[in-house]
Amino acid sequence: MTDAALPAELRRARIAERVREDGILRVAEAAAWFGVSEVTIRSDLGLLEGAGLVRRVHGSALPVLAGPREEPLERVSARDAAAKRAIGRRAASLVGSGTSVLLDVGSTTLAVAHALVDRVERGDLDELVVVTNGLSIALALEAAVPRITVVLTGGTLRPLQHSLVDPGASESIAGLHVDLAVLGCNGVDAEGRVTNLNLAEAEVKRAMLAASATHLVVAESAKLGARHLGTIGLADASTTIVTAGPWSDAASTAASALAALGVRVIRADG
Repeated sequence: MTDAALPAELRRARIAERVREDGILRVAEAAAWFGVSEVTIRSDLGLLEGAGLVRRVHGSALPVLAGPREEPLERVSARDAAAKRAIGRRAASLVGSGTSVLLDVGSTTLAVAHALVDRVERGDLDELVVVTNGLSIALALEAAVPRITVVLTGGTLRPLQHSLVDPGASESIAGLHVDLAVLGCNGVDAEGRVTNLNLAEAEVKRAMLAASATHLVVAESAKLGARHLGTIGLADASTTIVTAGPWSDAASTAASALAALGVRVIRADG
């Protein structure tokens, strides 16, 4: 697939990501890069500005002035490490032998991968199939092969998270139907919206939701009550959230609201 053939939503996600990473994107350059007209790019930028994702200036787009920035996987993995390990162990305990799993990219899902390997090494988990778009996840699971069959999605490498994204990732996931998707995120609000900072990765996470029967969201407590740029989906009765960390008023309020929606919320350190 060439950039000119990208669906409009994915093209806009790529535009927003380039603006964030490069600091500026000129309309003429974007039109040449994506193989579309400058009129189309201006329309895309208008929609992205309306969504609060970019700022338009004459002939260019700039990043928004404020808001959280995505950080490299290695830096995020060191933050709240104890909470992530607790989440990883509890989430891994919910996975049964013979299960097929879509395991998302991220620092908390990486903790799940390590906990799955620990279970295999203890002899209480076998015949697992894990499909992942995370290179770090696949390497972490390698120690448990062949008792865990590890499958990498296709896709385009995104170095910041060592992840595979579109074009290619969603297409390879679309033909699957797995028992369980284990997803990371940057926020779960009280209305059940599960969201992510990066739009390209949110697209792949949506494909994982669509390809799975049940959903397990792993998120530190600080993410409960938060909402970010890219919507992944709505948590419902098919969703379990495993969380850990300091329990704030915002986390408590969000957890109660989610429970009222039928979502199972498990505190791994509670």
